[in-house]
Amino acid sequence: MLTKQKVLYSILLIFGIIVLLNIVSDNFFVRLDFTQGHQYTLSQATKNILNSLDAPVTVTAYFSENLPPDIAQVRNDFKDMLIEYNDNSNGKVVYDFINPNKNQESEMKAQQAGIQPVMINVRERDQMKQQRAYLGAVLSYEGKKEIIPLIQPGSAMEYALSSTIKKLSLKNKTKIAFLQGNGEPALSELQQLEGQLSVLYDINTVTLTDSTTIPSDYKTLIIISPQDTIKPEYLTQLDNYLSNGGRILIALDRVKGNLSNATGESLNTGLDSWLKQKGIDVEDAFIVDASCGSIMVRQQEGMFVMNTPVRFPYLPMITNFADHPITKGIEQVMFPFASPIKYSAKNPSVQIVTLATTSDRAGIQKPPVYFNAAQQWTKNDFPVSSLPVAVAVDGKIVNNTFSKMVVFGSGDFATNGSGQNAQRLNPDNINLMANAIDWLSDDTGLIALRTKGITSRPLNANISENTKTLVKYLNFLLPILLIIGYGIFRYKRRRTIRNKWMNETYG
Repeated sequence: MLTKQKVLYSILLIFGIIVLLNIVSDNFFVRLDFTQGHQYTLSQATKNILNSLDAPVTVTAYFSENLPPDIAQVRNDFKDMLIEYNDNSNGKVVYDFINPNKNQESEMKAQQAGIQPVMINVRERDQMKQQRAYLGAVLSYEGKKEIIPLIQPGSAMEYALSSTIKKLSLKNKTKIAFLQGNGEPALSELQQLEGQLSVLYDINTVTLTDSTTIPSDYKTLIIISPQDTIKPEYLTQLDNYLSNGGRILIALDRVKGNLSNATGESLNTGLDSWLKQKGIDVEDAFIVDASCGSIMVRQQEGMFVMNTPVRFPYLPMITNFADHPITKGIEQVMFPFASPIKYSAKNPSVQIVTLATTSDRAGIQKPPVYFNAAQQWTKNDFPVSSLPVAVAVDGKIVNNTFSKMVVFGSGDFATNGSGQNAQRLNPDNINLMANAIDWLSDDTGLIALRTKGITSRPLNANISENTKTLVKYLNFLLPILLIIGYGIFRYKRRRTIRNKWMNETYG
């Protein structure tokens, strides 16, 4: 029999259990992350950065409210991530969310802080209209300030936050250098790459001369697309740099394609012979691949001349990547006028790993080559598969000193160009080059975060139109058919149960 005293005890017991559970959950909590790339789990690299903070980091997030659901989700994800940062830093990461659209004064404060609005399309009462939206943040640490101007849906939020915090708290940046003086692109022609690297590195240039050596305080030397012959004395300087523990990245043009006169020819700089001594042979040949990019061709259509995209196998679209820190999260990179790489380590202590290969329908053409945009390509033009286009090397490359190298069989895949020829590149082109430089230069582990975002999964370009149509209609109709099927099943099940009840006899 329940008495007043027992009821009181029960209420107190339930209240005590709730308080105890709150205390336990505040100190010990578990969150399960079932996403493929563990998008909502902080990496060890981030935790190390947070544990090394000497002072609080203030994050002022400027996010508009009442946005479309897909954009509003960015705000929710960013806030959830900041909660994780706060928990893992023992409260050293503090944050505040401000809605700049609240009034004109709030908008002015956001813009003065460095956060500019973006225009997004919003559907309201069956009409499309544009709305100013703010999706950025300002981080402050010990009097220094850094801006994340735009946080896009699906972007690598953890990398943006962790790299910015690292940049603010870093006492001395690691020095890296780009080789100049042999026809390489200037830093102004590598805008996207330089922008990514400037977060963590002190970027310099170095020109080899007979009376100078490569400074040993440069952690990595980057050689991109040299066009002129490099003197043997300078190649000896590269050996000396490696023997002192330096790291080298080489993106080599072994062949050169010229679309203006539709020809392709060999390019000899001396680096190819130097690499061959190390067991890495960037072949004097063009790769052609059925999985490729396009070029614009002027075609006559009646009275009009139109620019039409035409698939061009000399621009391989690389989608096959090794399970390696450099290629983690990379999905698709165009390697223009690439050459295949053969390798065999001269020294058993040296390890060479293939980072990227062509598709299973590729071919090799020896220069000179004459390009024909109207050529009808057949299966016979692609008799080989999985040609290596990038390798990573580590070990005692020169003498008995451990070092690292990365070699790409294309020099232009991360170059924007200059003037009217400048172009914005696919982010994965830049991510691959930046990841390779991180692997050579940085030991913090941030390399794994650059591509840690929600990514698109496009259909393979080689599948037939019928398959594409089937997949499209399956995506559209299958959920509807499943719901209708479940409804029919539930209706029949309920009718069977009802008939069973009606046929029951009670005596």
